[in-house]
Amino acid sequence: MTVTDISREPQKPEVIRLAAYCRVSSKSADQLHSFAAQIRYYKDYERKNPQYKLVDVYADEGLSGTDMKKRDEQNRLIRDCKLGKIDRVITKSVSRFARNTQELLVALRTLKELGVSIFFEEQGIDSDKMNMEMLVTFPGMAAQQESVNISDHLRRSYQIRMESGEFNCNAPAYGFEMVNGQMVVKEDEAAVIRRIFDLYLQGIGKQNIANILNSESVPRRYGQQKWHHTTVDYVVKNGSVKIGLNQKARNSKRAPV
Repeated sequence: MTVTDISREPQKPEVIRLAAYCRVSSKSADQLHSFAAQIRYYKDYERKNPQYKLVDVYADEGLSGTDMKKRDEQNRLIRDCKLGKIDRVITKSVSRFARNTQELLVALRTLKELGVSIFFEEQGIDSDKMNMEMLVTFPGMAAQQESVNISDHLRRSYQIRMESGEFNCNAPAYGFEMVNGQMVVKEDEAAVIRRIFDLYLQGIGKQNIANILNSESVPRRYGQQKWHHTTVDYVVKNGSVKIGLNQKARNSKRAPV
C-alpha cells in the first residue's frame, strides 16, 4: 500500500501591517525634508523586518504634543486602526506620541481594545511583551512634566530679562516700539495707556473706557478695529506696562509723564 504524505506545509508567518507615527519640523521650509527622512527611515525598518508591511507614515507638524485634538494625523491613525487597516504602531518615543499623560493612556487603551500593539523605540516599550500601561505612565508623566518645566523656564526667563531691561521682542507691547534694536516708548500709544489708567482711577468701568476709545476712533494695532473690555482689563492688570512707560519717560524727552 502506498502512503501519501498529506501533511501541511509550514505556514509562512502572517504579515503584520505596520503604521509609523512621527512629528515633523514645524518650519515649513524643513517639513518636506523632515517627512522624506522619516519615510526613508521607516521604509528601511520595513526592509530589515520582513514580517512587517508598512501601511503608512502618519506625521503631525511638531508644534506641540500637549493636545491630541489638534493632531490631525494621529487622529487619522486612530481612525485607520478602528477600520482594521493596522496591526501595529511604531513611534520614536512616548513624548513624540503625546506629552499629556491622561490623553496618552486613553489612546493606548483604545489601541489595546482594537487589538493594535504599539512600540516605543526610545524606551523599548512594546505592548505585545509587557504590562504597558504601568511602564508608559512613568515616561508619560516625565514627558508631560518636561513640557511644563520648559514653559515655566521660558516664562521666568522672559520675566527676568524684562525686569533687567535686556529683553527685546519682535512684537513690542502696545506703547513701545523697536528702534535700532532697543525698545523705546511710542508716545502716541503711551498716551493711550496712561489715559486708560487715568479713566480707570476715576472710577470709569472697563467697558465704558472701551466705548470712549471706540467713539474717538483711537487706533489699535495689527488691523484691530475696536477696543474691548478685555483689552482694557489686560492693560489695567498689567501694571508693569505703566511702570515701564513711566520709567522710560524719565529717561526720554519724547515721553513726559
